[in-house]
Amino acid sequence: MFGPAEGDTLHVMSFNLKYASAIGPNAWRKRRPLMAELLNAESPTVLGTQEGLYAQLCDIGHDLPDHYDWIGEGRAGGVADEYCAIFFDTRRLTAEQSGHFWLSDTPEVPGSRSWGNTNIRMATWIRLRDKRTGGELAVFNTHFDHVSEQARVRGAELVRDRVNALPPEVSVILTGDFNAPAEHAAAYSILTGGADLTDTWTAAAEHASPLHATWHGYHQLIPGGPRIDWLLVRGNLTVPAAGINTYSRDGRFPSDHLPIQALLSPGPVS
Repeated sequence: MFGPAEGDTLHVMSFNLKYASAIGPNAWRKRRPLMAELLNAESPTVLGTQEGLYAQLCDIGHDLPDHYDWIGEGRAGGVADEYCAIFFDTRRLTAEQSGHFWLSDTPEVPGSRSWGNTNIRMATWIRLRDKRTGGELAVFNTHFDHVSEQARVRGAELVRDRVNALPPEVSVILTGDFNAPAEHAAAYSILTGGADLTDTWTAAAEHASPLHATWHGYHQLIPGGPRIDWLLVRGNLTVPAAGINTYSRDGRFPSDHLPIQALLSPGPVS
C-alpha cells in the first residue's frame, strides 16, 4: 500500500493482531509469516497494535528489523493478558516518556475496570521526538470494550482528557480498535469534538484503497462496511493519504481485522 515513509512523511498503522492461539485454522504459527510479510513490506514509522500477547509481540519484534523498538504492558499488569503495544522506528523517532492507564475509575491501577467493561481495558502512550523535524508526537493506543456502550463513552472521555492535558505544541496520534462504527458512535463524537481529533480516513487527500469493514472475522471482506478501527490525529499534521490494507495470501489473512494506515505530513516546527 504505502511502504516505508519518504522524506518528512510519517507512516502510521493501527492493527488488531488477534491474540495468538495455538489451535485452529488461524493459529498464530500459521498467521505469523503473513504478519511478518505485511509489516516488513509496509514498514510503518509508528504501529499501534491491539490484542497482542507478550510472546506474540516478541515474535513480531523479532520479525521486524532491529531498528524497531516497542513498549507495552499486559492489561492485567506485567506481561499478563492482552497488550495495546506501540512499535516505532528508532531511526526516525526517539522515545522520551511512556506509560499506561486503565479505562476505569482508577486509571493508574493495573487490571482495574469500571463502567460495565466486559474485559479489562487500557491505553498505552508514548511521547516521541522526531529526529528529522524536531517536533514532538504523543501516541496513544487503546482498545475499547466490545459490549458496553457506557464503557466506550467513559473510556473516550478519559482518553479525551488525557489528550487535552498535553501542551498545544505536541501533535497527537490516537490508534485503536474502538468496537463501534466511526461517525456513528458517541465515543467518536467525544474524541473528534471534545479533543479536536481528526479522522485520517475522512481527512485524507487521497484514499489508497476502497472502504472495507475493518473486522472480517476471517470471512469474506465487506465492501463499504463499518470502520471500528480508527486512526485519529491532532496538531501539526496533515493527511496526504489513508487506506485499509486487505493483504492476504492463499486465502489466509494475518488477523481477523484489517490494518488501517495513514501517511502524515508534519508541518514546520515553530
